[in-house]
Parts: sequence; C-alpha cells; structure tokens
Amino acid sequence: MTVALSQGANASLQAARITVEVAGPVRLDVSALLLTAQGKVRSDADFVFYNAPAGTGVIYRPATGGTPDSVTVELAFVPGEIEKVVVTSSLDQPGTTFAGNEPTAVIRDADSGAALATFTPPALTRETALVIVELYRRGAEWKVRAVGQGYADGLGGIAADFGVALETPAPPQAHPSAAFPTAPAAGQQQPHPGQQPFPGQAGHLPGGPPQVQKINLDKGKVSLQKGGSVSLTKGGVPFLQAVRMGLGWEPAKRGKRVDLDASCIAFDRARNKLATVSFSGLKAFGGVIQHSGDNLSGKGSGDDEMIAVHLGELPPEVGALVFTVNSYSGQRFTEVAHAYCRLLDGSNGQELVRFNLTEAQPYTGVMMCKLIRQPTGEWEMTALGEYADSKTVKGMIVPAANIL
Repeated sequence: MTVALSQGANASLQAARITVEVAGPVRLDVSALLLTAQGKVRSDADFVFYNAPAGTGVIYRPATGGTPDSVTVELAFVPGEIEKVVVTSSLDQPGTTFAGNEPTAVIRDADSGAALATFTPPALTRETALVIVELYRRGAEWKVRAVGQGYADGLGGIAADFGVALETPAPPQAHPSAAFPTAPAAGQQQPHPGQQPFPGQAGHLPGGPPQVQKINLDKGKVSLQKGGSVSLTKGGVPFLQAVRMGLGWEPAKRGKRVDLDASCIAFDRARNKLATVSFSGLKAFGGVIQHSGDNLSGKGSGDDEMIAVHLGELPPEVGALVFTVNSYSGQRFTEVAHAYCRLLDGSNGQELVRFNLTEAQPYTGVMMCKLIRQPTGEWEMTALGEYADSKTVKGMIVPAANIL
C-alpha cells in the first residue's frame, strides 16, 4: 500500500533499492547529497546532479519521455559514514518560485516499481529550492522522511548548508546546474571526482583527438565495424536505462554441435573485476545484470543467449562491462559461422546496435564489445572482436581488463 506522507512524517523502507521520482508542473532540477552525521558532505563528490550523476550508491537519472527526474539509492552500497541521502529540487527558470509549483515525490521499490510513499509539500511562497525528502538510517534500518524545507536562494543555498564548496559560476551550459563546482567550462567536459575515464579509452585520449569517431543514436539503428564506438545517447541525454545484449552463432561444419557461452564481466575504474555473469552464475548486483540461461547448441533463429542490463541501476563503482563469447565445447572460432552481438532497447526489444563478427580466428574465446561509463554518466559501446584462448569466461578476465 502506498503511504501519503505529511510534512515531517516518516516511513520504513523494506526494499534494498529505492527510487525517488520528483515531478512538478514546471521543469525542475533534481539532485541528491550524501550527508554524514554532521549533516555535511565529505567532499563535492557527494553532490549528485545532472553534470555528476553518480555518487557512491546513488544515481541520478534525468527525465525522459513520461518518466520524471529520479534518484536511485542502492542502500547496501551507501558508505557506512553516510547517515542520510537528501533529495532536493530547484527551479529551471530564473525568476520562478515554488508558489503554485509544488513538486511531488514518489518513493518506489526500484526493483518492482511499486510506489511505497508519496509526498507533496504544503503550499510554498518565495522558495526557489527545496529539500523534498531524506532517506536516513536508524540502526540497521532505512527510513524515508518528508521534509519540504524551502530555500529562497536557490540550489546554492542548499549546497552551502550541506558543505558543498561553491565557485564562481561558469558561463551558461546546456543545463542550469552546470554552474556548480564539478561542472565543465564552456565547450569542455571534465570528469567528476571518482569518474575518471579509463586510460587510453576511445574518445578520451589525453592530449590528442579520439582514435575512433563516436556516433550516437539520434539517427536510429547503428551497424558497427570492429573498433567503432557508439554513445548510447539520443538528443544529447542518456537514451537507455535498460538494454539487452543478444549474442548468436551458427555451427559452420555439417551441423556439428557447438556450445558457445555468452558472459558479461563488470569492472571498476581501476580495471578490477567486480562480478561475472555467465551460464554458471546468471545474475549480479541483485539482478541488475541478468543472463537468459545456457544454450548448448546455437540451434534456432535469433539470439542464442541474452544478457539484460539495467544501466541506470548499476552501482556507481561499475565503470565498464565487457561481453564475451567462449567455445565451451572446444571448437575454434574458425569452426563457427555468423557470430554477432547486438544491443536492444530493454523496454521494447528494438534493435539499436549490431556488430557482425566477420573475421574468424583459431581461438576459443572472443571479446565481442565493451560498454564504458563516461565521465558525463552516459554509456559508450565499442565493437571489439578481440580473441583469447579460453573455453570459459574465467580465462577472459585478464584479457578483458587489458583492453579497457
């Protein structure tokens, strides 16, 4: 049952992952701050907003279509010294106040989508920023409290109260929150603390132009060549929050049975393995990455194995995913035909990106593609087609780390 909270009221949170959606009659800027027992951030990295959408255990997602701005909190990943996560909102248009524009927060179980509680602050007047709700610890339990505290000096007032260091605002950017400390100067993109790109990753080589031209999904479906990259954005904002990676193959020699296995390896930004999803371990991060199950022959049309990924709900420490295929039955890829991988929209199954592996080499493992989280929060897919000699994903971990 959904609880309608009054100002100051609280409710227990039984879910492991909580999403707070914030919507109003006008466009809003939503952000979150991770606060210690002293009511302050540890550093500016604890300020999660449009230009720095990932903190430790906290992810911000901008509004897309009919889905409002939201903040998802992976409660188990919130550092122990953080006592509460506050969700705030400020107004997009200068000169506008919250009078008559009061927002509503819907607190959901991020896994099931079920609404747990709602809160709309009482009538406001000259406020231009607002602490809407806070998620806070009580011993081993997490609770939500309806706050509704307003500020007349905008998001700057909230940031200053909670210890975020302010600097002189930069020139106007694509989003009004860009005046805050982690924002880039005009025409530049600088990584947020804790979101450094992998050394040498395509499109982010220090001191030089990108090696591979990067495209996005604005013009629809993309076919990649080996080494090609596509940014999973459309209209300049992250396009997808849930994707499915489909992998397929066909036996090449007289219908001989070929048992290939699709896997996904998750890495942090230091190239350390965080998790592996394969036929022997079908999910990671509580099902945020989920394998469809083992296919022993590759028979039949369409994808032989699929791996679903909720990109927007991955823990913030996940910096890269590498998708691999291994020949468990021991045949080399010169004995396998029509191997491919494709990326589909997780909501409707529409194919977005395809990479056909046309160059076969005599190995038993291949890294099909990688997805890397960019400093701006978007994800970029690069077609790999890089081989290694291993019949299982275990032997792919080191080669996969080396190509990041």
